[in-house]
Amino acid sequence: MAASSLDQNAIGRVTSIDTIRWEAQPNLLWVLVHTSNGAVGLGETYYLPRSVEAIIHELAAELLVGESAATITQHWNKLYSYVGFFGSAGAEMRAISALDIALWDAFGQVVNQPIYQLLGGACRTTIPVYNTCVNAGPYLDWNHALEDAGSLASELRGNGYLGLKLWPWDRFAPQIESASSTGPAGWQSMGPSGSYLSIQDLSTGLEMLEKVRDSVGNSIEILVEGHSRWDINMALRICRAVEPLSVLWMEDIIQPDSPDDLARLVKESRVPQAVSERLISRFPFREALERAAAHVVLIDVAWTGGITEARRIAELAGTYHLSFAPHDCTGPVTALANIHLAASQPNCIALEVVRGFIEGYYRDVLDLPLSVRGGTLSIPGGNGLGSTLQPDFMHRPDVTVLTTNEKHHPW
Repeated sequence: MAASSLDQNAIGRVTSIDTIRWEAQPNLLWVLVHTSNGAVGLGETYYLPRSVEAIIHELAAELLVGESAATITQHWNKLYSYVGFFGSAGAEMRAISALDIALWDAFGQVVNQPIYQLLGGACRTTIPVYNTCVNAGPYLDWNHALEDAGSLASELRGNGYLGLKLWPWDRFAPQIESASSTGPAGWQSMGPSGSYLSIQDLSTGLEMLEKVRDSVGNSIEILVEGHSRWDINMALRICRAVEPLSVLWMEDIIQPDSPDDLARLVKESRVPQAVSERLISRFPFREALERAAAHVVLIDVAWTGGITEARRIAELAGTYHLSFAPHDCTGPVTALANIHLAASQPNCIALEVVRGFIEGYYRDVLDLPLSVRGGTLSIPGGNGLGSTLQPDFMHRPDVTVLTTNEKHHPW
């Protein structure tokens, strides 16, 4: 069916919404949006899935079920306006993000087009990737980095990866002690910002990066993750020490909540600054770019507002002659959405992947798994996202599914 011949009735209306949690990945939440013509769109977000689940069923479903599945932007604006009434940068925006991805997926299925085509068509068919070095699946990349970052870099270069992302100084910042589940980089990366980094600890962290250069020279890019673990004085100390190593970028070395402070990093060091998957919606990105506070724009599709908002942010970066890089240290649907966004925009510099996820649990989730070949990801075949959940995934004993439809509400 040609997209030009479609109307809202042909797209169908939203009939039900499922949320899916899996005990094996306790930070992830998947969303299925069912439509009256049989399409089922898949979305995803990451962190505090029960909170997001509650927002989807208690708030969002009331506004979506029974409505046209075609009016994606209208739904985005309606939900954003609602949650903006009481503040929107947390679980509310993650809920909107997951639903938005699912609506785009469903729309692509109905019009028989991949999402990148709906976004204007492919600017490329493959996108270079870099590896974020967490311990995951068959790879203990962070342990490897601590032991011998040079040999890890050599291995990744041999597999064609554009670069590797490391966080050498998190371990020296103030720590949170907790046994509960957190993100892939662990609690070491999630504590408050530090106000002092000794010369000795600075040098210890720097050795990790120097081993990369000693091993493979400039044949692989180094990306430094800061996880917002330092105040601006220590951040500048780190940036100035890193300058001779020609890193591709320094990411979130301070909290990204002050554009003026971020601009100081740009002005007072020669290290490119990447900002920030922690910025939610296009509005804080506008402030950062207006103040010349970033060299690379980092976007998390599953946090910042879904494909609808991520596209706006990518295009905003382009108006400042800047590249963007989608964030994904999270889940397989986010990775798929990133590919479509990156393929459709000319200013994407690279995609983030965790190879242990790609070759690990992603294969347990998706029916058509992703594969890095020659250091690149290819645009998916098929319509919508181009992949969905494994046929029996929702029937696993460790999976919890909640459903809201026109007749049933889990709350």
